[in-house]
Amino acid sequence: MEYKLYNGGCCMMGKGCCKNNNKLNSYDWLSDIPESEKTTDYVEVQFKNTRKGYYLNSTKIPLVKGDIVAVESSPGHDIGTVSMTGYLVLIQMRKNRMRPDSEIKRVYRKAKPADMEKYHEAKAREHDTMIRSRKIAEGLGLQMKIGDVEYQGDGNKAIFYYIADERVDFRQLIKDLADAFKIRIEMKQIGARQEAGRIGGIGPCGRELCCSGWMTNFISVSTGSARIQDISLNPQKLAGQCAKLKCCLNYEVDNYAEAQKHYPSKEINLETKEGTYFHFKTDVFRNLMSYSTDKNFAANIVTITSERAFEIINLNKKGIKPDALIQEKKSLTPQKEYHDILGESVSRFDDPRRKKRRPHGNAHENASGHTPHAAANSGGNNHHSGNNRPFRRRHRG
Repeated sequence: MEYKLYNGGCCMMGKGCCKNNNKLNSYDWLSDIPESEKTTDYVEVQFKNTRKGYYLNSTKIPLVKGDIVAVESSPGHDIGTVSMTGYLVLIQMRKNRMRPDSEIKRVYRKAKPADMEKYHEAKAREHDTMIRSRKIAEGLGLQMKIGDVEYQGDGNKAIFYYIADERVDFRQLIKDLADAFKIRIEMKQIGARQEAGRIGGIGPCGRELCCSGWMTNFISVSTGSARIQDISLNPQKLAGQCAKLKCCLNYEVDNYAEAQKHYPSKEINLETKEGTYFHFKTDVFRNLMSYSTDKNFAANIVTITSERAFEIINLNKKGIKPDALIQEKKSLTPQKEYHDILGESVSRFDDPRRKKRRPHGNAHENASGHTPHAAANSGGNNHHSGNNRPFRRRHRG
């Protein structure tokens, strides 16, 4: 019996994509090429959250993306999901600076029912182990936070992921954890961004966090990235779920830096007869620059184009001060008069044969000059009492 982990989610079904909704999932765009599968025997195996490893399929087991396999570990074996096969694995190994000729662990077999039983038993103990380990670390007075615990597939080993601002001596902690849980202990320090990637979540943009979706390398982010993009330095808006500056602040900073080369320097003040104006904000998308009469806060904001700013700077260099920042617009073209494009009046659509109705008190005469429905009696009363004019159908044409 073959096992596949279906954690939900929806995607296109194909060789390069499976139902696994794992973090850092990659689409194998070379999966439809037969030569790609035969290029290498190395496979990429993904474990809990963002941990991945590369293993050698020495026994030529037919593996596809989504298979659950037992792989070599120290000690014992571990259980993971095949996340990539073929030539794309070699590209990922080079990216992670792993050499194919180095000693790489092997794939043992596809997971059996006995392997899956041990796997689920070990995973069921992870949360309780994390809670107890936090209390043990707190009792030792260690300045650290244990953010996650990952058991090996056979339950003989556990990895404790922790965060610490300073160096921590956890030798006594390892002894206490080994005595408490009777397993082999491995401590692994991670950063705040890596912890957010392991836990996961939804960002303010409404999408999955980049650190848990596709990012593998974390580059430091500084407030200078926000200044270059003229983003308000509000810590609550600039910080992500990891309490660090958002990684997306670095995505477009190079484009902003290149675009601002075509704008005047922010340090140059504009001199006018009204006073001195200081740079306040630059709108790169609309090619507009805002200036304030006060250097420290927004006051009497005036927005002009970058061309107008360059024009005033050139005038100031010549010792000339314009009357105001905004130049009065002079109409160079006369106002257009709108005419009927057909050259005719729209009244041509009126029906000339249509006649207006006369008041009800008047009699209508036919073409012979006689009044229809004349009164039969001498009193001159018509057949319709209460109405001076009898009903008559209007004939057109």
